[in-house]
Amino acid sequence: MTRKIYKLSPIAPEWDPNWDLAPEQGVVVVRAESPADARVVASEAEPDFLEADAHPGEDDSTREASAFRNEKLYSVTEIPDGSFPQSGPRELLAGTISNPLKTTKIPRG
Repeated sequence: MTRKIYKLSPIAPEWDPNWDLAPEQGVVVVRAESPADARVVASEAEPDFLEADAHPGEDDSTREASAFRNEKLYSVTEIPDGSFPQSGPRELLAGTISNPLKTTKIPRG
């Protein structure tokens, strides 16, 4: 299935109090259906408390608290240049996330 490639970049300054809610993960690239889906795909690449044997305060997951889902912290831009294949599953393609499965670094900016 052909999808689009999106780059998620931090846009808030380091002192922004919204970073207290979720850590910055740097720039990431994902294959997704839409800009909104790109935020979901990026947040799904982060480890969840269920994977770390922790216990939630109120919810069944910590994915909703991801900085990628906050429009004040991250922007989403389509990458139309063909740097990454559009065919394939919804997934993280590049970036450094607190997840040992994907650790390809790309430059910020």
